[in-house]
Amino acid sequence: MIVGTVEIDLNLPGVNSLKEKRQIVRSLLARLRNKFNVSVAEVEYNDVLRSARLGAAVVTNEKKYADQVIAAVIRHIESTPEVVLLDYQVELL
Repeated sequence: MIVGTVEIDLNLPGVNSLKEKRQIVRSLLARLRNKFNVSVAEVEYNDVLRSARLGAAVVTNEKKYADQVIAAVIRHIESTPEVVLLDYQVELL
């Protein structure tokens, strides 16, 4: 069994309230779950206005597939106009 995880640091430059931040993050999380079938959540900076850290995981039996899914998640986040991807860390267990 292979577990691929990624921690993703985001900046939300146009956000002016926590309500607006939560709406953007919730929408992004739902799109990632639906499109890539990953488990994903906001794992840190919940009450910080313009920052978010997401954690995502995929379970599979092939390392190559885990790499592909995580790469697709990163590409999707990079193409999302409301957020700026600052950094990410991938780990395969």
